[in-house]
Amino acid sequence: MKFRACNFLVIPIFAFSACSGQSESEPKAQSCVIETGTFANVIGGTAKLGSEQHYREERPLRKAEITSFNIDETEVTNGQFAAFVDATGYITDAEKPQPGYDVTGGAVFVEPTDENPSWWQFIDGANWRHPEGPDSSIKGRAFEPVVQVSLNDARAYAKWAGRRLPTESEWEYAANAGADTEFVWGDERAPNDKEMANSWQGTFPIENTLEDGYLFRAPVGCYDPNNFGLYDMIGNVWEWTETVYQDSAGEPIHVIKGGSFLCAPNYCRRYRSSARQPQEAGLPTNHIGFRTVGKISD
Repeated sequence: MKFRACNFLVIPIFAFSACSGQSESEPKAQSCVIETGTFANVIGGTAKLGSEQHYREERPLRKAEITSFNIDETEVTNGQFAAFVDATGYITDAEKPQPGYDVTGGAVFVEPTDENPSWWQFIDGANWRHPEGPDSSIKGRAFEPVVQVSLNDARAYAKWAGRRLPTESEWEYAANAGADTEFVWGDERAPNDKEMANSWQGTFPIENTLEDGYLFRAPVGCYDPNNFGLYDMIGNVWEWTETVYQDSAGEPIHVIKGGSFLCAPNYCRRYRSSARQPQEAGLPTNHIGFRTVGKISD
């Protein structure tokens, strides 16, 4: 089975890999560390959601009334998630053995080869501390978005923080920030050759030219915020929402939003606010994270 990097990942249990995963290179040094744990108020109103111009699952173009809320200015980081784990002793789904199997781990993007053309593998030992497998680490990456978290892991963090996950409509409304353009920053993906979000440059999945300086995830806040002051709503990592994509007799399928560092012009043009993808709620990967929302204080 071949797994699409920006599509719904269904990795069969027999696909577990004993390999340790690829090691990440150090992220590009850049002065983009900003304060985390801060919120932006989003004043409610009429939202224009979806698109008629792109992928079928984004249709129809529709309107919805949104109630005011606040939202994390950044994706939840490794440092923030570590504080939660330290305070609670929480164990993520990727750190627990899969039912009936003595393995733990999550899905990891790997460069395809002639011998193995698939670019997703379930790596034993991949988890939020070791996003690409046991040979990888988050040391020195406290400001990168946490990944290898399931929907329930994200919910657990949000509950601990006294918050919740956004609905798809809330997320898209916040990402648009009043913009009515193809991308939240305008109608060009890279105006004046400036990369506006952490995505894949080059031909996916065989060549990443690294024009934005990042092979995997970037620290939060390395790109300009949108009009609401929110960073990385597009690119970097997909983000969980509470919205169910479709009913399922088995594990729930939820909507993820925003695209990731794996979305490329030739393959996954989902670095737009209207883009949406289904994701198995219990499957952690190294390209999905989250942010939380809450009530605006009186």
